[in-house]
Amino acid sequence: MYAMVATRPDIAFAVGVVSRYMANPGKKHWEAVKCIMRYLKGTKDLCMCFGKQKASVVGFTDADYAGHSDCRKSTSGYVFTFTRGAVSWISRLQKCVALSTTEAEYVAATEACKEALWLSRLVGDLGITEFPVLHCDSQSAIMLARNPVFHAKKKHIQVKYHFIRDVLDSKSIELVKVHTDDNPADLLTKGLPAERFAHCRQMMGVG
Repeated sequence: MYAMVATRPDIAFAVGVVSRYMANPGKKHWEAVKCIMRYLKGTKDLCMCFGKQKASVVGFTDADYAGHSDCRKSTSGYVFTFTRGAVSWISRLQKCVALSTTEAEYVAATEACKEALWLSRLVGDLGITEFPVLHCDSQSAIMLARNPVFHAKKKHIQVKYHFIRDVLDSKSIELVKVHTDDNPADLLTKGLPAERFAHCRQMMGVG
């Protein structure tokens, strides 16, 4: 668990999935845990790398719509990098059942937005005043966050998830579109093919 939250963002999704069954684990869950341990053993030389780029907070957010096979809740994931190395990340089930991919991405973006504001204040103490940039691969979720019209697509969404609209209006963060292939948060929401997994891991600064 410590590695998942503090040193190894690449195992956050896998550990999060198996931890859902801690109260009543089965054989397949134990096999999954052993796979995680083998992966850690085989990648024990990996480390978090930080570059010499301009110091700024850059975030990525993603969601896997209805990924939980039991409750059909979606998984939110976000990662924030500082000089190309991950400094904050999360992979967890959303508290509500999203009715569409757009809604799942919107909820995930709001959760990432709150973390972005906290990181902005943190690096502000270091004299870094640039606003964080949050990347999302869902154009429809971005439009939903920017559109002030309260229409049918979001009138049922809980009020707390509309927090992102106020933050964008105040220009405290910038929300921009990113191609799915260049979104490392994808690794935090679902299982990926080996090549894609390695690419996302590298974008997080783990290498």
